[in-house]
Amino acid sequence: MKTYFRLLSFASPIGKFAIPYIFTTLLHVVFNTLNLALLVPLLTFLFDTTKKGRIYEAPDTLWDIMGAFNYYSQEINRTYGTYGALQFICIIIVISVLLSNLFKYFSQRIMENLRIHTLLNIRKTVFENVMGMHLGFFNNERKGDILSKITNDVQVVQFTVTGTLQVIFREPFQLIAYLIALFGISYKLTFVSILFIPVSAIFIARLVKSLKNQAFGSQASFGTMVSNLEEALSGIKIIKAFNATSFITEKFNKENENFSEIGRQMAKRQQLASPISEFLGVVMVAFILLYGGSLVLSGSSELTAPAFIAYIGIFSQLTRPAKALSDSFTGINLGLAAGERILELVDMKPAIQNSKKANAVSGFDYAIELENVSFSYGEKIILNEVSLTIPRGKTVALVGPSGGGKSTLMDLIPRFIEPQKGRVLFDGKDIKEIEMDSLRAQMGFVNQESILFNDTIFNNIAFGKTTATQEQVEAAAKIANAHEFILKTDDGYNTNIGDRGVKLSGGQKQRLSIARAVLKNPPIMLLDEATSALDTESEKLVQDALNKLMTNRTTLVIAHRLSTIQNADIIIVLDAGKIVEKGNHNELMSHNGLYKRLIEMQTFSE
Repeated sequence: MKTYFRLLSFASPIGKFAIPYIFTTLLHVVFNTLNLALLVPLLTFLFDTTKKGRIYEAPDTLWDIMGAFNYYSQEINRTYGTYGALQFICIIIVISVLLSNLFKYFSQRIMENLRIHTLLNIRKTVFENVMGMHLGFFNNERKGDILSKITNDVQVVQFTVTGTLQVIFREPFQLIAYLIALFGISYKLTFVSILFIPVSAIFIARLVKSLKNQAFGSQASFGTMVSNLEEALSGIKIIKAFNATSFITEKFNKENENFSEIGRQMAKRQQLASPISEFLGVVMVAFILLYGGSLVLSGSSELTAPAFIAYIGIFSQLTRPAKALSDSFTGINLGLAAGERILELVDMKPAIQNSKKANAVSGFDYAIELENVSFSYGEKIILNEVSLTIPRGKTVALVGPSGGGKSTLMDLIPRFIEPQKGRVLFDGKDIKEIEMDSLRAQMGFVNQESILFNDTIFNNIAFGKTTATQEQVEAAAKIANAHEFILKTDDGYNTNIGDRGVKLSGGQKQRLSIARAVLKNPPIMLLDEATSALDTESEKLVQDALNKLMTNRTTLVIAHRLSTIQNADIIIVLDAGKIVEKGNHNELMSHNGLYKRLIEMQTFSE
């Protein structure tokens, strides 16, 4: 239940919904029960049993509703006759039904607003927490599982956990109201009848317990299946190129069958609750007919024929709230399992956070420094006591064989990752003491893989800068050599570029990425140079845009091509996590070391 109440905490302020819901629900329950209770005076006067000489006295308390109706119906009968009393009862029943349904409508509207409000807060909290996680989290988690938790699991919570709110708040009141009415008609018959209830409760409890483990397995299996689907759609080109369609299909189908089998087993147990509860209900009604019928046939004054018929009518309705409660408890474990998966994301804290003493920075003055920085993934050392200074206004190029630690070194500067040893200083201040948003606001990024969104060209360039004007976006595009090809698209800057920019060429995507960085206009640029996979013509356009981008800025670039390297102020050669050479192009070429061999082979890779 701890999980359930935690999920309900997202309904805050719950009093805004709970108080009016309880009020309208109680009124609905009162009038709904009254509709059935009025069967007694209705049948009494319909069959004219008042001729038998029974006299109803005025009730002593306000709680004796049945006594009050019988008394006033009797008085109306004396004044206006039996038909007049029948008219009076029918009018009261119509009014009672109207009010019952009116308050039911209001209560359902309130509960629906509460459900939507709760789910809105859950989705908002989960997404915000996921977006606040450090990059390492996304490297370790399956994207499909995250998608499953944010989408499917939230939907499951919607239709189980929050769906039971209405049942839990309304049905117990309705159950109590029916029992009060039944005790009012015949306390002996009711006392004996409710002895059957514990039998049903024991069965439902055992069924609920058996569903719990299967519910967890179902959600985990669905997450795996969505992960397989996401990977298949993302890598469809490679799948077809390597003739791996059957392998991927078999992998997906295997998990699909596992998920379906768990669903069948859960459905079997869930659906078992309904027929057994109905069977137990019929057994109870049969017993009532036998015992109650014997009281009527014996001429007992406690239970008349009209009262017995009304009793059966009310008791038949008693099983409805009881069944609704049992069904909600059999299904709630699926929702709780989904809820726990959601709360895992909510409770997860990013490994990299702002310290309480962190301060914002508003500019960049003189240098970024790495002091004896070491970083490793498990036992694999990526950087080993690296020390480096990146002066303001200089272009520093990182070169070296693949796996040398270039990308890791670059990721340390915006604090995407943190070193296990050493410090990264920004203008002499440890970046752990700087607010991450303000630190990253001083930096622009252009990656080797162009990260674009399924949106317009304008919105991709203006990404993260909601106040950008058309003139500013066009100016950035011109610097990035993108303006001309943009004008040739169907709708110019309003052209949608598709998922991940699929409608554009590699060079066009890179130029949009550069335009985005130009518009941000930061003092520091971090470039994973993106010309290595382009054709010669595209490379020239992109390289020219990069040169414009680096003008009058501090730039750290992972270099792949000679055109970028030879113009760098400082070239850092990384090999096996260590700086093995340092200098400008001419100096390093004269050393006849690793740099010269790399230049001669032209094998610069990340």
